Amino acid sequence: MKHNLKEEGKFKYLEVGEGTPIVILHGLMGGLSNFDGVVSYFPECGYKVLIPELPLYSMPLIKTSVGTFAKYLRDFINHLGYKNKEVILLGNSLGGHIGLLCTKMFPEKVRALVITGSSGLYESAMGESYPKRGDYEYIRAKAEMVFYDPAIATKEVVDEVYATVNDRNKLLRTLAIAKSAIRHNMAKDLPNMTNPTCIIWGSDDTVTPPEVAEDFNKLLPDSDLYWIEKCGHAAMMEHPDEFNKILHSWLKKRNI
Repeated sequence: MKHNLKEEGKFKYLEVGEGTPIVILHGLMGGLSNFDGVVSYFPECGYKVLIPELPLYSMPLIKTSVGTFAKYLRDFINHLGYKNKEVILLGNSLGGHIGLLCTKMFPEKVRALVITGSSGLYESAMGESYPKRGDYEYIRAKAEMVFYDPAIATKEVVDEVYATVNDRNKLLRTLAIAKSAIRHNMAKDLPNMTNPTCIIWGSDDTVTPPEVAEDFNKLLPDSDLYWIEKCGHAAMMEHPDEFNKILHSWLKKRNI
């Protein structure tokens, strides 16, 4: 699905639909297209979908951190003119971590939080990810491990990851982000975060295993956990229809 992105100042983003805003946060190796299922579904249900391109590879190296991206997200919400408790945040992998940290730092900005395959508790999620530059077959195997069905890791997906890890600028920032994510462990923060949170997790996630979702659910005061069977790290890609059904039902249940 191809979309035209808006460019306003330091922000470049996709905007589709009208209604309650859902701000989507992509992961470290993920792109806006990972959320095509969400983009095509929720604007038909009275929601506006917004996906900012996170400046993962354009921030000065010294500022490349989860905390900086959380502040960037706060600035993006302010730029769009949304008042307090208007915005739903939805993040996968690193995007979930950024959403969690933004919610911790600026709880008044967040009406609800949705995380899927999120980092923030499990160090290996952002650790030994893609260290072997130049080895295409290794990158392909690592990309396939992200999904329950390895066929989801198409040549296009693998090529994009391969290009990223073989770009020195992007590789340095990828490693900086990974280290920052490990430093920003959220375990002590989660019990104080009272924003309603929907946790949607693949039962076969090997990047952030099922026990990570269970820990999030135990530590967050106001959360609901949902499982998708035969599903890996990116539920919204692998089972978009089921993901959308779960999320929409949760939003209706919570009157959001």
